[in-house]
Amino acid sequence: EITSLLSLCGGQFSGEQEIRVNSPFWILNIPSEEMARGLMKRTVCAKSIFELWGHGRSAGELYASLKNYPMDKMLPYLQSDSTYKVHIHTFNKTLTQAQKIKKIDALEFFLFKGKVNLKNPEHIFWILEDYGMNPNDVPEEPFHLYFGRWIADGQRELIESYSVKKRHFIGNTSMDACLSFIMANHGRVKPNDIVYDPFVGTGGLLISSAHFGAYVCGTDIDYNTIHGLGKASRKNQKWRGPDENIRANLRQYGLEKYYLDALVADCSRPIWRKGLLFDAIITDPPYGIREAPRRMGSQKETVKSVERSTDNHIFVSSNYHLSDIFFDLLKFAAEYLVMGGRLVYWLPIYRPEYTEEIIPRHPCLKLISNCEQMLSSHTSRRLITMEKVKEFKDQDENSYLLDGQYMPYRGHNSFREKYFSGVTKRIAKEEKDNQK
Repeated sequence: EITSLLSLCGGQFSGEQEIRVNSPFWILNIPSEEMARGLMKRTVCAKSIFELWGHGRSAGELYASLKNYPMDKMLPYLQSDSTYKVHIHTFNKTLTQAQKIKKIDALEFFLFKGKVNLKNPEHIFWILEDYGMNPNDVPEEPFHLYFGRWIADGQRELIESYSVKKRHFIGNTSMDACLSFIMANHGRVKPNDIVYDPFVGTGGLLISSAHFGAYVCGTDIDYNTIHGLGKASRKNQKWRGPDENIRANLRQYGLEKYYLDALVADCSRPIWRKGLLFDAIITDPPYGIREAPRRMGSQKETVKSVERSTDNHIFVSSNYHLSDIFFDLLKFAAEYLVMGGRLVYWLPIYRPEYTEEIIPRHPCLKLISNCEQMLSSHTSRRLITMEKVKEFKDQDENSYLLDGQYMPYRGHNSFREKYFSGVTKRIAKEEKDNQK
C-alpha cells in the first residue's frame, strides 16, 4: 500500500535501512513533507508519520544521533516563543507515568526552549520505543528507539466509519472495510478515475474507490443481488428491504454522485465496446466457498442449476472453473484498462502447494505486488496487483495458453475441495481430542 501511494504522489519507495518484517516501525526516504501528508491522507495501514530526528539501539545512541541532526532543520520548531508537547509510545510494553516523564525530561533538557502546552501545542514530538513482537519475552530495554516531529496521522478511522456492520446493504461475501481501502490504494485510485468491479456483489469495493473521488460501476451474474431482492444476509432479517441495493450503500456515505451503475451480466462474456475504458479494475472473484463461481450456460450444456428471481427472471448457470475466472479477468484487464491502469484482485491459495509460478500472468500486465492474508493453517488468499504496461493486440488474447506454465494454474480449480478437506480434518481432530 505504501509503495503504491508513494508512486501515486510522485515519489519512490526506498528505505534508509532494510525493512524489518518483525517491527511496526519503518524508516522511509520521502522527498517532501507535502508528499508525506499526501501519503497519510490515503493510507489505512500506517498510523502516523514523523520527521525522524534521531534513532538508535540505546538512549545513548539516540542522543548522539539527535546531536548529529542538522540544527537548521530543528531550529524552526525549538524557538523560545513556541509551544510543544512530547508523547511517548512503547510497542509491546507498558510504562508507568513516572517512567515516561523520566524519558521525556532527559530529552527536554538539551532540546527544547519553548513552553509546554498539552492541549493545543504548535509542535508535537514523539519518542517511539520498539520492544519486539513477542509478548511472552519482553526485554528490559528496547531494541530500537526513535525520536521525531509528528507530521500527520493516517486514515484508520475509515475502518470504523465504513464498517460493514453499519452498512445498509450487505451480502455473504461483503468485503471488510479496511481491505476495501487497501485494495483501492493498491489500485492507485484517484479523483475522476473510472473503476470497475466485474464481481460487484453488494458493492463494497465500489465504496472505497468512490470515497477517493472515482466514478464506479460493476456487473454481477446474480440478478437478485444487483436488484436487492431475495433473502437477506443480515442476522434476524428474513428478506431484503425495498431500498437495500448498491446505490443506497453509496448514498449512505454521501457518495451517490460517483455511482454510474451496476448491471446484470456474465463477466466471461464482456458486454463493453472495444477500447480503453477503465483506470482500475478492483474485484474479489468467488472462490466457491460461500458463493459458487457461475457463468451463463445453455440447456445443451451440463446444467448446474436453474434459478428464478422474484420477478420471474430465469437463467441457467454452468460451471465456471477458478482458473478460467482468473484468465478471463486478466484478459479483460489487458484489453480494457488504460495504459498504467491497475488490476487488483484476490487469489485463493492452498498453502502446501503454493509457489509463485501459480500466479496467473499476461504479457500485457506486470505483477506489482503479491500480499498474503491467512485464512486458515492450510489456506490463504493473495492480494494480487498488476499494472498494464503493453497495448493489447489480438494475438495477446489467448497468449497464456501457449506457454508451458498454464497447467499449474489448473490447481486453483480444486481449491474448494482442498479447503473443506482441511476443515473436515480439523473437526475430526477436535472430536478425537475431546474423546481423550
